[in-house]
Amino acid sequence: MAVYFFYGDEDYNIELEIEKMRSKLNPDFLSMSYQVADNPEYQELITLLRTPPMMFGNMLVIINAEKYFSGNKNWFEDSELSDIDDALANNPDSLDIVFVVKLPRDENKKLDSRKKLYKILNKYNSKEFPTFKTYKTSDISTWVKQRGKLKGITFDDNAIELLIEQIGNNLREFDGEMEKLKLIAYPQKNITKKMVADICISNQDLFNFTELIMKNEKDSALLEFKKLLDKKHPLELLSAIQTMIRKWILLKTKSSLSAIELSKLTGMHEFVVKQTLQKLKKTPIAELVKLKENLFEVECKIKSAESIDMISEVECAIIR
Repeated sequence: MAVYFFYGDEDYNIELEIEKMRSKLNPDFLSMSYQVADNPEYQELITLLRTPPMMFGNMLVIINAEKYFSGNKNWFEDSELSDIDDALANNPDSLDIVFVVKLPRDENKKLDSRKKLYKILNKYNSKEFPTFKTYKTSDISTWVKQRGKLKGITFDDNAIELLIEQIGNNLREFDGEMEKLKLIAYPQKNITKKMVADICISNQDLFNFTELIMKNEKDSALLEFKKLLDKKHPLELLSAIQTMIRKWILLKTKSSLSAIELSKLTGMHEFVVKQTLQKLKKTPIAELVKLKENLFEVECKIKSAESIDMISEVECAIIR
């Protein structure tokens, strides 16, 4: 089979690539043919790399290797690296090995190519998965079209433009919205701008909702929240609001940077960055932080099954 080295800060594309490989395995033996190891020590790693052929077909082994490349520590001795190199060079015919390094998103970090392990892995099927730049909308548009094709749907150009304006470069969120749009469009297969406007929450929708909270207009905020629930499940809504508030906090704390730099930091479209900065001028950062903490607290409560009525829990977080 083969050895692969996937790295970069677009973790969703890495996950999609691995899932594509996983889907080719025999589903009847998946528990034995698919293994994942997180930064294994030398002995465990070398055992995985030398996994003998199995009677139930091909195997796929994923090695999450972030710690191997963090800091200045050399994770392996030279003799161990030599063994790893030899094991990869003599990879069994029935085994696919994928080393994965997911870098922090929006921090512009790169792997240290001077590390010996990097030089070993880079000899094989090495592929970087970078985050799409928010200003390169054509790249994002191409990804959406290709992903849509796999789901059996197509998009009007202005529908994609609106999606990008609302979502930025968050591919995981694009995928989730596409699943909803596919259901809305059925039995048709083409997604229009109106469908996107009807089903997807825009930055403006979220801003209107949060602005009402900031103005202490809690009754109006709760009414706006109920409208948003028509488009998203409470947990999805919580996640979207918290993501947005996190970006706003970044904008407020880094406001001295240019719109392009802020766009790279937040994943927001440059136009949206300028628009949001203008709207946030009179909003104290302390209130944004407090709101985010309240929403995070209720999200944890819902996920841990401590909440009896999740909608009421969110409403309480809003009016506190």
